[in-house]
Amino acid sequence: MKGGVLVKYRKFGNTGLDISVLGFGSMRLPYCDINGKREIDYDKGVELIQRAFELGVNYVDTAPYYCDSLSEVVVGRALKGWRDKVYLSTKNPIENESGDDFIKRLEKSLKQLDTDYIDFYHMWGINWDTFTTKINVPSGPLQAALKAKEQGLIKHMSFSFHDVPENMFKIIDTGYFETLLCQYNLLDRSNEKGLEYATSKGMGTVVMGPVAGGRLGMPSDAIKNLIKGDIKSSAEMALRYVIANPNVTCALSGMENLTQLEQNVAVAEMDYALSQSELQQVQASLEEKKKLAELYCTGCNYCMPCPSNVNIPLNFSVMNYHKVYGLTDLAKAQYKEIGTVAHMPGEKADKCIECGLCEEKCPQKIKIRQQLKETAKVLG
Repeated sequence: MKGGVLVKYRKFGNTGLDISVLGFGSMRLPYCDINGKREIDYDKGVELIQRAFELGVNYVDTAPYYCDSLSEVVVGRALKGWRDKVYLSTKNPIENESGDDFIKRLEKSLKQLDTDYIDFYHMWGINWDTFTTKINVPSGPLQAALKAKEQGLIKHMSFSFHDVPENMFKIIDTGYFETLLCQYNLLDRSNEKGLEYATSKGMGTVVMGPVAGGRLGMPSDAIKNLIKGDIKSSAEMALRYVIANPNVTCALSGMENLTQLEQNVAVAEMDYALSQSELQQVQASLEEKKKLAELYCTGCNYCMPCPSNVNIPLNFSVMNYHKVYGLTDLAKAQYKEIGTVAHMPGEKADKCIECGLCEEKCPQKIKIRQQLKETAKVLG
């Protein structure tokens, strides 16, 4: 892949701009070993981002804390000679309700990026409560952002979203934002209606995690074979699915090396990532898989609490990666994490003492004890 511009472009809502369907996410830049210490590899990072620009990727996204807080520095270096040809996105972590502090964080990003302006500046990872209590307050971040936009430091106001899906509609309806960034992939389609609504309101939409943070990059015939044809990997299937959604302007992928970049560009250069019939086929298959997963557990939590602190819904959710999606390596890796990381609390399935209290409370009458045994055997 040595040619020029390859990727396709889409209108970015009502911004008047066209951006590439593939965006460069700068959260997994290359590292190297220097005197036994893992350090960011500035040269390889710049080379990788600029190669993406050469292939037609014109949207690059970063944030203050990515890559040991050095991602913005690498992106800034990569922008040299490209600044007027590409669009830059970064984010402001809303740490408090102070507009002055918002501006300080903005100024720090501008300095790290060595640029005079940011094309798309995101209120980072916000929810409705944050917007109402910390952002849209007197002398707060919203007023500071509007002033920064008047001064030309920000070209377009954006937000990245982490909240229950229905609250995306509320933030969109405030009318302050031109684009949004949210999670969406084959395994997590909860923001699908929100993306459709944003598009109907003239907003540009960028999706993070199209390969589910690498989870869909793991081998899976169940994912790879969602449609017939020459699909080389589950990661390719996942990216094609996201790009095929007409309510997605750009799929943001964190790429660590040239191989990943060129594989993703190969998808982004397709006239149609999926045909209409293929998209319908995938949607139908996903609905079948969702129903199959719900046979094992709907995640209603009625079975909880467990006297042995077994996180029954979480164990079953992890098991579904194996049973339903064929992501066995992922399921085993996540099973190991149960009870060891904050976002996966409770005990693993092997701690079940078979008391049966959970089965008495389960509205689906699932044979929970039997399925916990199976989970422990297969994943443990």
